[in-house]
Amino acid sequence: MNIELRHLRYFIAVADELHFSRAAERLGISQPPLSQQIQDLESTLGVRLLRRTNRRVELTDAGRAYLDAAKDIVARVDDAGDMARRAERGEIGELHVGFTRSTPLIERFPRAIRAFRDTYPSVRLVLQERNTLQQIECLLGDRQQLGLIRGAVLPAPLVARKLVDDPLVAVIRADHPLARRTRAKLHMEELSDENFIVFTRAAGTGIHDQLLTMCRNAGFSPRISQEAGESSTMIGLVAAGMGVAVLPESMRHVQVDGVAYVTIDSPDAASALHLAHRRDDASPLVKAFMELMLKA
Repeated sequence: MNIELRHLRYFIAVADELHFSRAAERLGISQPPLSQQIQDLESTLGVRLLRRTNRRVELTDAGRAYLDAAKDIVARVDDAGDMARRAERGEIGELHVGFTRSTPLIERFPRAIRAFRDTYPSVRLVLQERNTLQQIECLLGDRQQLGLIRGAVLPAPLVARKLVDDPLVAVIRADHPLARRTRAKLHMEELSDENFIVFTRAAGTGIHDQLLTMCRNAGFSPRISQEAGESSTMIGLVAAGMGVAVLPESMRHVQVDGVAYVTIDSPDAASALHLAHRRDDASPLVKAFMELMLKA
């Protein structure tokens, strides 16, 4: 006979009660099959676990030793089942989320992170800063499950939902005439004579190509004086008088002396933040994070 989990549960019940009738009642079975199961267990083990008399049931030395091991096995099996059910509900596990450098400056992001950690304290949330192109590569390679990315053309295995529009603003030296005037917005064509500091295409923000489109729609081609891979570097270069830059409005939170952020009055001056994941990913953790991010 193979020893099954039910044999251990039957033995534990009898060992706890030291009474076959009470153990059978606790298990919801009749006494004769319970007695037979215990006998089969003892026969398979080749040892006597219980000493039976007309008046009482006692554990033998072998029975006491086996009881501890049986309880440990049953507890482990129960814990494994509980872990599987919690994993199915998305309550445990590990979730890898990528984000662009400017994402934490958008209020929705820290709110959603706090809500996720409060709701799923047993989930290990791994956050990794990557540009959009890097995140797409990681999503395709199963190295992250979710990505907060800027506008990009996604390959077929990926899908994204827009979270928020992050308007683009012109970053200009504070002593520049366009920054000192009273009008709070500027038109893109007013920048036609300026030198531009732009993202490299390798930075993967999507803003490089968007800027070219905005300038083309305004009737000019931008005169690019400098490329950079980080928005903070671009802001510093603006402060140094190297030119103007176009960045997401969320970068206003980066305070640099001598720099002004001016709203661009143009319908195409927006950089949407999207939440991307693999199209075939049915993970409950992915679903839970998406729900919190969408309503944060």
